[in-house]
Amino acid sequence: MAFGIKRKELMEWKTNVEQGNIAFLTHYWLDDRFPGCNTVTKVGCNNIESLIKWGKKYGLEASWIHNDPIHPHFDLFGMKQKEILTKEEQWKQIEHFNL
Repeated sequence: MAFGIKRKELMEWKTNVEQGNIAFLTHYWLDDRFPGCNTVTKVGCNNIESLIKWGKKYGLEASWIHNDPIHPHFDLFGMKQKEILTKEEQWKQIEHFNL
């Protein structure tokens, strides 16, 4: 279950992904499979090769991509989420979600 984002933020993320940009979207999230994680960051790009190349910089495997036909993305959470958001200087998302 996702919550804590505005429709405008979601639409901006989708537009950026569809335009072939690497785009970040963080939101609150609850999933019993991942205890202790209450946020997730979706890093998307509809250019799969660009997304794979971006992910390799951070040790992410191409097989971890959620292969949505329009908005393919990596899901980041936990320590890896904070590490990548910091390296990508996504300060607004870090501050907003107290990561």
